[in-house]
Amino acid sequence: MNRKTYMRELFSIYDSIPIDRRESFISTYLENEKNPVLAYGWNMWLGNFGADKFYLGDFLLGFLKLITFGGLGIWVMIDWFVAAGTARQKSIEYARILAQQYR
Repeated sequence: MNRKTYMRELFSIYDSIPIDRRESFISTYLENEKNPVLAYGWNMWLGNFGADKFYLGDFLLGFLKLITFGGLGIWVMIDWFVAAGTARQKSIEYARILAQQYR
């Protein structure tokens, strides 16, 4: 998911929240949002050990990446290109679930 699509979707979700509950929604969301830069950083620093996957909540993939040492480095290189999009996708999924609680 690219940044433009992410922002458009997030604003759409935000607009669906009642006005009096928006501040609470956004503060809760920001506490648990997955940062794409941080996901990329984890991949660059400890990607061979699956740190980025554990950060994003993909524990099975993190474990597989850990025991294969990042797919002998190939999986790490693939994640250079998909880590940010995955972080945004996880954040949007969380925002959708959270929005249902605030409606």
